[in-house]
Amino acid sequence: MDSSILIFLSSGLFLGWSLGANDAANVFGTAVGSRMVRFGTAALICSICLTAGAVIGGAGASHGLGKLGSIATLPGAFTVALAAAATVLWMTRAGLPVSTSQAIVGAIVGWNMFASVTTDKAVLSKIAMTWVACPILGAIFAMVLYQLLKGCIYLFKPHLLRQDQLTRYGLVLAGALGSYSLGANNIGNVMGVFVPSSPFSDITLIGGITLNSTQQLFLLGGIAISVGVFTYSKKVMMTVGDSLMPLTPVAALVVVVSHSLVLFVFSSTTLRDTLVSMGLFKIPLIPVSSSQAVIGAVIGIALLKGMRGVRQVRWGVLVNIAGGWVMTPIAAAILCYVLLFVMQNVFNQAVM
Repeated sequence: MDSSILIFLSSGLFLGWSLGANDAANVFGTAVGSRMVRFGTAALICSICLTAGAVIGGAGASHGLGKLGSIATLPGAFTVALAAAATVLWMTRAGLPVSTSQAIVGAIVGWNMFASVTTDKAVLSKIAMTWVACPILGAIFAMVLYQLLKGCIYLFKPHLLRQDQLTRYGLVLAGALGSYSLGANNIGNVMGVFVPSSPFSDITLIGGITLNSTQQLFLLGGIAISVGVFTYSKKVMMTVGDSLMPLTPVAALVVVVSHSLVLFVFSSTTLRDTLVSMGLFKIPLIPVSSSQAVIGAVIGIALLKGMRGVRQVRWGVLVNIAGGWVMTPIAAAILCYVLLFVMQNVFNQAVM
């Protein structure tokens, strides 16, 4: 492969690393924060499953961002991904679980502004609505699942040691499912801007398995996310899993499962097509924030516990996180605009 292509793809890999350091940590954040699963175990399972999800199921949600802005040049895609990655890294260093989805959307809007391309307000509104729906849906799933799990515990009355063991197994299985869903849903954030200008051609592996150009991009992105999980995610895991609200092991399990369901809803073509065939609504397949899903689930459990749960929430931490959500797309758009100007006028690269 030409070395210049690798240079341009490096910003996507950087963004993947940033996502692994931030959003990807959330699938095991509550498990690690509640001391039910060790960080090393969580990172290994997360890395394997999210890479599989990216390659196998990543195509669905990746098309959603393409409707917001189609960047047909590698230098342009490089700059958009770099702006999003730098924004996420900045937030990660502050220990805030921000949204990579918001960062890449903000960066694409910045590219549209620089290229004098009109941003489709209908598409942008649909994406913004998922930012609102994501934590709300996470809270609803968590409240329902928490009640069901409490009912099962009351009905079967397992021994405390047995309950603890089952909860650990449940956290590992739910984390694996959540990691797969994260890879399928969020790989579009990492490599979606490179799909129109992908430098790869289809290859056939041993056993007759064919990887198309998009899947090869997603495989690289999945590996980059995995590196981010291992190297820099622990601080954000502890913010989500411990700093926002103390969680029991059972509540931690509910949060992980709720998060997984939210990401599945916004990445499954099968679920979308099934609902459409039944004459129901059409779910937008768009990369959503795992951070927002997890935090929504945590708040849902707090609300379910009434005033006692509400008092347990560290609202100062939540305000800081919400502030990061507001700042992320704005900062990414401004930074992308500046970097595009530098790329075009200093380095003489065609970014449009």
